[in-house]
Amino acid sequence: MSVPEAAKSTGAVGMEQERGVPGAAAVAEAIAIMARLRGPGGCPWDREQTFDSIKRHTLEETYEVFDAIERRAWPELKDELGDLLLQVLFYAQMAAEAGYFTIADVAENLNAKLIRRHPHIFGGEQAADADAVLRNWEQIKRQEKLESGKTGTSMLDDVPRTMPAMLEASKLGSRAAKVGFDWPDAAGLFAKLQEEIGELQAELEPEAARATAAEEELGDLLFTAVNLARHLKLDAESALRGANAKFRSRFGAMELAGGGREGLEQASAAELEALWAAAKVKERAGA
Repeated sequence: MSVPEAAKSTGAVGMEQERGVPGAAAVAEAIAIMARLRGPGGCPWDREQTFDSIKRHTLEETYEVFDAIERRAWPELKDELGDLLLQVLFYAQMAAEAGYFTIADVAENLNAKLIRRHPHIFGGEQAADADAVLRNWEQIKRQEKLESGKTGTSMLDDVPRTMPAMLEASKLGSRAAKVGFDWPDAAGLFAKLQEEIGELQAELEPEAARATAAEEELGDLLFTAVNLARHLKLDAESALRGANAKFRSRFGAMELAGGGREGLEQASAAELEALWAAAKVKERAGA
């Protein structure tokens, strides 16, 4: 079934023609604004940007979206999503100028992919639950790669090395698990954590004390912790970000109670520990 036929089968095309697509005019205006900014007589800064100069902003904007979601700051999320959309428009405009593809190509490719990978919605197939949907998605994805010749030499080739290390570790473990190369349950990972802690401690002994080896063992420990999170169906990145936020909050309470930076610098280790304990009590009391 083609994309238009699949859309018609859901009544989507008729609804769009009758009511208009919500936000379509605003998105079209944003595309036009981006083209003008990059065009002759446009903004000097926008005109001199390249794919490489923009990519760091894309990462920053993505994390700002995460931050707004975690803080449940919905008005801010609206703004951050706009900034993230700007990144898409920027790349598409530069690609159009170079003759690579257009924003329409991006949207059409996405539409086709969504329809192709949801046969239980657009193709009359059945999916019992969310797990079945994910299995179908992965199977279709593998078939697409086979047909396109983009299979690579390893199952891990499509896990970008440029990902944040924690996310990359989770993806690598998940890929390996698809062929059964994985711990059977979380219990084995708890034991593995203890093993990795012991190996790290061994590298820190005075007679050993090799920074390179210690770093390698620390990496193994972190990799194991990320895979434990995967087995527990927890998001390691979100867990660590939550821990970071908790530390910020508690340390801020310590600063307030301890007289700021100067007060903390003059406090003893025991006094700092007492301030930390008080901050924890205050946090748990909801104050």
